[in-house]
Amino acid sequence: MEVTVGQKHKQLVVEFVVDSVSKLASPPTKISASSPVVARFGFDSGAAELRFYAESEPDEAIHVALRTAQLFKLSPVQSVCISEGSETNKEQSYSRGLTIQFRKDEESRAFHCAFEQWKKEVVFQGSCLQNGTFSASKSKFDEKIEPSSAKMYFHYYGQLLHQQNMLQDYVRTGTYYAAIIENRADFVGRVVVDVGAGSGILSLFAAQAGAKHVYAVEASEMAEYAHKLIAGNPSLGERITVVKGKIEEVELPEKADILISEPMGTLLVNERMLETYVIARDRFLVPNGKMFPTNGRVLETVLHQLACEILVHIHAAITVVINKQQGTRKALFWQQQDYYGVDLTPLYGSAFQGYFSQPVVDAFDPRVLVAPAISHVIDFTSIKEEDLYEIDVPLKFIASVGVRIHGLACWFDVLFDGSTVQRWLTTAPGAPTTHWYQLRCILSQPLYVMPGQEITGQLHMIAHNAQSYTIHLTMSTKMWGPGAGQGGILQTSSCKLDLKEPYYRMSQPQPYSNTQDQSTHNLLNTQVTWFTPQQDTQIQSRDEELSEWMQEPSLNFDPELH
Repeated sequence: MEVTVGQKHKQLVVEFVVDSVSKLASPPTKISASSPVVARFGFDSGAAELRFYAESEPDEAIHVALRTAQLFKLSPVQSVCISEGSETNKEQSYSRGLTIQFRKDEESRAFHCAFEQWKKEVVFQGSCLQNGTFSASKSKFDEKIEPSSAKMYFHYYGQLLHQQNMLQDYVRTGTYYAAIIENRADFVGRVVVDVGAGSGILSLFAAQAGAKHVYAVEASEMAEYAHKLIAGNPSLGERITVVKGKIEEVELPEKADILISEPMGTLLVNERMLETYVIARDRFLVPNGKMFPTNGRVLETVLHQLACEILVHIHAAITVVINKQQGTRKALFWQQQDYYGVDLTPLYGSAFQGYFSQPVVDAFDPRVLVAPAISHVIDFTSIKEEDLYEIDVPLKFIASVGVRIHGLACWFDVLFDGSTVQRWLTTAPGAPTTHWYQLRCILSQPLYVMPGQEITGQLHMIAHNAQSYTIHLTMSTKMWGPGAGQGGILQTSSCKLDLKEPYYRMSQPQPYSNTQDQSTHNLLNTQVTWFTPQQDTQIQSRDEELSEWMQEPSLNFDPELH
């Protein structure tokens, strides 16, 4: 079965693929079975209705007025729909009946759920306008997100090329596989919802782990490919239903025992899919149900690199970074006074500011760390959606060496808190590189620090309707030396960045021996504080885990992972 929920001309549309539809007549007539039969809920005639048609013959449709229709189950995979006649001459008005044959019980239950939802919420709660049409209210997603951004977003993830890029990130895919398969006890006999299923790979993993049934919810055209992939693996696919639509809009026939998703973007929060993940939790997860991943953490620390390159690290995650010279060199182009007879210098200031409004996406060497990391944790099981609209990360570091600080470098980790095994997916520097890489935010002016000097600041992120965040970064150094106890700020630098528009500098750090610099290892092995609404829990230093990150791939299932 495939379910489609979308908006066309601001009107809700829901589609199912069913096995067959027959009219209750003598003799019974069946819609052509030469192509899939589509059951479509929509407003095509100006009022809420249900249409049945063969994909090859969309004009030869059977129309059912939902306002007067009733649906009854004859068996787990067969139903009958009865509706009043629509002839204008009431004396010649007759009721009509349709027999609907489904392929699976789950498809039947999903169809019945959608039928009732349309009758109750769309037909009766929709406001009747003067022209006789019904208005469908916008979903939460549409209220928050600019339509042009959503169109580009779903177009991007609807292409197999980009899905392949994620699938070939073996750290990402392998860690998800390990987290699910190693925690079979959380999946066997359970109902699973895959939030933003993409190609359907996680749904297939969940089925491999013994899930009773998986609902793979995907809003982009990738749902069509997921349907093909799942159908091509019938031993698993018989327990998977592809639901095409936004998680904010779809209806499912039952609650989930566990949610699986890959909602992380650059700096964990880019693309704002974490909000969708939280909405799925509130709509579909049973009380005390599990979420894979369970939480994410953002770490910060100060780094120093030769050639004036610094980073401060976020571990959900954050670190201080940046090659200021890189942006300066690019801006020099606009200092030319005779570029084919044209003076470019009037645009130099704007170009300079533009380069420094872009966070830099690339990978860097962890040996640049010069201060212990701090962390900010987002608990997906308890955070409110609204708490993700603005995120504040307080920064405080103690410099271990005298350096120039050019900004903040960022990465993230997520935890799969399984009943059997806890598995981490990290994008940290020094670990195997992922398609997320790391992120660096460049300050407008560098800060100069001495060993032992305190660095404070704030990373403030504000969500915007282009599915990303505006970043406001401020960092300051306190006075150092005699009289420093009197307090006061010696120097401050800040920047404003758009996480939606990064500069992709896909450099790779050179391989290094972990034995060459034990100070880096020590800086990574710091105590992390986990914050939840109920309590602050101290998580002990993860020495063994981080050693594995630094020394070998996190998985051993496939030679390709090495």
